Amino acid sequence: MIEVELRSVPLRPGWYISEEVQSFSIGTNRTRNGIRQHIWRPPTDVYETELTFVVRVEIAGMQENGFSISLANRLLSIRGIRQEMPERRAYHQMEIFFGEFASEIELPGPVVAEEVTAEYLDGFLRLEFPKEQPRRIEVKDK
Repeated sequence: MIEVELRSVPLRPGWYISEEVQSFSIGTNRTRNGIRQHIWRPPTDVYETELTFVVRVEIAGMQENGFSISLANRLLSIRGIRQEMPERRAYHQMEIFFGEFASEIELPGPVVAEEVTAEYLDGFLRLEFPKEQPRRIEVKDK
């Protein structure tokens, strides 16, 4: 089962930074034992239905408990590490990313955080966020 952590304090301001700008951000490349590591971003779709916002992340080769998912106001953060096989190899072509990944998305509108569902199936992480419905305010006659 995937757990979604809810936070009341935003992780950062509610604006979107493009991938090009993110690649120059502090923390994108970290050094561990003198080796540079790159945090990569898996392909992510965000769409809405009549009642929900849906976030779908293509990330094969993971276990359900391999994701760290948090929601602060409307900022969704998905992180994890996809492990590479430890065997030694000589690549002729390498296009599949391994290591630490992160995806941050600002949801298009307010959601009911307590009713978020998450499912990992067939290499896709799918999160559904029920849209918060506007409250009706009644005007009373005196």
